[in-house]
Amino acid sequence: MKNILDEIVEVKHEEVKTLRRDFTLSRFSDTEHFDANCLDFTSALSKPNIISIIAEIKKASPSKGIIREDFDHMAIADIYHENGADAISVLTDKTFFQGNISYLNNIARMKTIPLLRKDFIIDEYQIFEAKSNGADAVLLISEILSKTQITELTDAASEIGLAVLLEMHSESQLSKIDLSRNKIIGINNRDLTKFKTDLKTTELISEKINGDVILVSESGIKNKDDINFIKGVNVDAVLIGEHFMSADNIGDSLKEMKQYCQIND
Repeated sequence: MKNILDEIVEVKHEEVKTLRRDFTLSRFSDTEHFDANCLDFTSALSKPNIISIIAEIKKASPSKGIIREDFDHMAIADIYHENGADAISVLTDKTFFQGNISYLNNIARMKTIPLLRKDFIIDEYQIFEAKSNGADAVLLISEILSKTQITELTDAASEIGLAVLLEMHSESQLSKIDLSRNKIIGINNRDLTKFKTDLKTTELISEKINGDVILVSESGIKNKDDINFIKGVNVDAVLIGEHFMSADNIGDSLKEMKQYCQIND
């Protein structure tokens, strides 16, 4: 029986076929953003005395439906820039999250902080597409990739200057990951097959990771108690989407979360 993640990956295979039909790698390299130097995603997530915030732009999700009715990706990006986000995650999946690659391209023209393309990447063409639309980093999801694919896609990203946030949900994925190559590890507290969230996922997996890596806790983070829990498991950054997207005032919500993320020695 298929779960939602299986359905998403099926759609991605069809999207990749279209992408490979309509584009060549050289055509991507001719676009306005491709030769631009990427902003430093690694440094953005490893600041002293604070848990960095990757603030996400996301209109909808399979589990929640429409999250923000008055959705304006440029206005939201402005708010994130003005209120101290350390990086911005842009959901570009159309079918399941009502995103668009054009959102990334638009925001890249005014960015002063790194942009992460968040999608279900299974092919190097999607990585070139990300760079050509202004991304500084891409998300790779270990649950939908083999060990070989993780290596090949990480190397493809690195070769064109993109950072990689490699995401996992369970410790069973650790055997696929080369921590000498993948230095930014995301721990998704949401089970992508059932879309249930548990912050203890970050705690359990972080204990199994040995190495000099940047750890990012993703999903289900919405208040001071959540941040205090995260502080106790030695995480460097958090990715927050639905909490900001559903807030009455996104700017105030981000400023409040930044206060919570301060680390006092």
